Amino acid sequence: MELTAREIDIGTRSPTVLVNSDDAAELGVHPLDRVQLAWAGGRGVGIVETTDELVPAGELGVTRRLGHVSGTVEVTVAPHPDAVHYIRKKLDGIELERDEIDRIVTDIAEDRLSDIELAAYVVATYTRGLSLAETMHLTQCMTNAGHHLSWDVPVVADKHSIGGVAGNRVTPIVVSIVAAAGVTIPKTSSRAVTSPAGTADTMEVFCDVEFSTEEIREIVAETNGCLVWGGGVNLSPVDDKIIRAEMPLSLDPHGQLIASVLSKKRSAGSTHVIVDIPYGEGAKVADLNAARELADDFVRVGDHLGMTIECAITRGEVPVGRGIGPVLEARDVLATLDGNGPEELRLKSVRLAEILLDCCGREDVDATEILRSGRALATFRDIVAAQGGDPDVTLDDLPPGRHETTVSASRDGVVTHVDNRLVSDIARRAGAPRDKRAGIDLHRRVGDEVQTGDRLFTIYAESAAKLSDAERLQRKSEAVRVRTRDEALVEHV
Repeated sequence: MELTAREIDIGTRSPTVLVNSDDAAELGVHPLDRVQLAWAGGRGVGIVETTDELVPAGELGVTRRLGHVSGTVEVTVAPHPDAVHYIRKKLDGIELERDEIDRIVTDIAEDRLSDIELAAYVVATYTRGLSLAETMHLTQCMTNAGHHLSWDVPVVADKHSIGGVAGNRVTPIVVSIVAAAGVTIPKTSSRAVTSPAGTADTMEVFCDVEFSTEEIREIVAETNGCLVWGGGVNLSPVDDKIIRAEMPLSLDPHGQLIASVLSKKRSAGSTHVIVDIPYGEGAKVADLNAARELADDFVRVGDHLGMTIECAITRGEVPVGRGIGPVLEARDVLATLDGNGPEELRLKSVRLAEILLDCCGREDVDATEILRSGRALATFRDIVAAQGGDPDVTLDDLPPGRHETTVSASRDGVVTHVDNRLVSDIARRAGAPRDKRAGIDLHRRVGDEVQTGDRLFTIYAESAAKLSDAERLQRKSEAVRVRTRDEALVEHV
């Protein structure tokens, strides 16, 4: 069937085409079927959506994901991608072969799967799991599907946290310590997906984070490190598409998580990586045994890829820093580098840096001394300058949002818990990460004694409406738990 192409300005992640219901009936296609397109400028495959109103009979609505399609288009029915068959196979609990995994990754990379089919893949890996062999194959295939960075040094360090802990902004501190020690550490990081801030969001408070491959090379040549957004260099792009499908139900399958992390690290040219695995109430990993199993699999898959992986299993029940949200976390980073930040953030950053340096063969380096001497701060300022920021930035240059409210203790007692998920949700309601100055500043830690009226935390926002929204959630929840001494003893029995 020949149809006349017309561009339709609707946002879709898949290469969607709108077909009038009458034309669809004549073609014999239904919503989410595929059609093969051929026009004077090229060929492609579109995923069908039918309409009675948006497109008249004889026309084909083409979305931007298909590129520029114009004029007369020959439209024929296309078969389902092979990946659909393999996804169904995985749903049935059958282990996939390497070539089947490669086909799934290729079809995801080429946008040949509908959103529903991609969601089915995520559900299959979540409910059926991935074997170690499948995880190894998936990691390699995802790595092959994107761009790669390479470096002229034998040791390239990197760091990753699997997430789930609020205020865990150790990465800029670790990178600064390791780079100051003379080890190459080109850190590519993500923006927030479901959290109030990612490393890239926090670094964007200080400087630019989007650079080309050549610009990243220049920054690293000058400073030994960088702190940039990984999405700007197209490392493991299949992972980004899978993450979008995981988001609505907050699914993070064990094998897919490993493939996600290590495909990006391998693509970035990393040879030695430390992976932070927090566990505990509210963290992504529930208990110590699960954390150990995950660590073992990270190491095995890393060995398969020729990478040296060290895992740090850390406690993740409560936030690490005081600030939650881009500017508030940036303040913690700068204060810690200057010797005045939250103690938990300093200790964790130093420990992770020590493990990574040992992993890289630099057991002679004292991470604590690099931080205490100011060398890490100087390196951080060099990186900020190389990335177009102000190297002389101070805490006074980083004020939080002008709309604020402080939550105080309603009773005498002891802080027994700070809920990672709740404080993150409140910070997001306040506007983080889009509003850089929005978030939460924690005034009390677990174990602190408080009296009625003592400050527990302050919520900051850039607009009064968002502050009110955050306050509504806060009133319905207990983000910071205060109990009497006797109640606290019972909680820990």
